[in-house]
Amino acid sequence: MKKQMGMWIDHAKAVIVTLHDENVNTKQIESKVEPTFRLAGGARQSTPYGPQDESTEHKALERHKHQLHDYYKTVIQALEVADQILIMGPGEARTELIKAIEQEAPEMASRIRDVRPADKMTQNQLVAEVRNFFCPEGAGSIKRLGV
Repeated sequence: MKKQMGMWIDHAKAVIVTLHDENVNTKQIESKVEPTFRLAGGARQSTPYGPQDESTEHKALERHKHQLHDYYKTVIQALEVADQILIMGPGEARTELIKAIEQEAPEMASRIRDVRPADKMTQNQLVAEVRNFFCPEGAGSIKRLGV
């Protein structure tokens, strides 16, 4: 039987559900990404309408970008063994993950079966959604192994 993986992802965490044979495993990956912030004010030159100093903000945005990149690489490594993939989540994280997959592991892009918007879910709701997507006729027959 194929190894099917469904996941819910946002910028804080990714929850991966693996269906293999008649077993279900779940895994959670924490992102460790610092939240974005905007610095108040800025330093101006003495001339009116001169350029502002944005070095501190630029460094924070670059750090955030690199943290997201590392997070997506970790998620991609967890999905490498999947034959079929379902990606769900709110906001931009799911589309950013698709772009990262296309850059980091283009062979994996063909294994993505669907990308769906989804609000926050409990772990049981996520498992049920993944079961219904991959095996709608026998969703209740899968044994649950790990949480």
